[in-house]
Amino acid sequence: MNAYVPLVSVADGGLLIPADEVTALLRRLAGGWLHSVYDGETDLDPGTTLGLANALVELADQIDVECIGFMPLAGDGDGEEDAPPA
Repeated sequence: MNAYVPLVSVADGGLLIPADEVTALLRRLAGGWLHSVYDGETDLDPGTTLGLANALVELADQIDVECIGFMPLAGDGDGEEDAPPA
């Protein structure tokens, strides 16, 4: 399976990947593990797999929350939208 992942090059030579791509990957991985266990396609321990899958989903949720915290509020910037009407 091939997938396109948008990468952003930064000045110091590093690469960045959009957070929504990372969180989607974590959730797909967790879901894949769970489906494999419950469909009997693997000999992984169901309890351990559930714990690991939950940890990945919690990490994805934490990334989402932290990214939301960086989002500007409506009206941030020039202050005009925040000013009370005259």
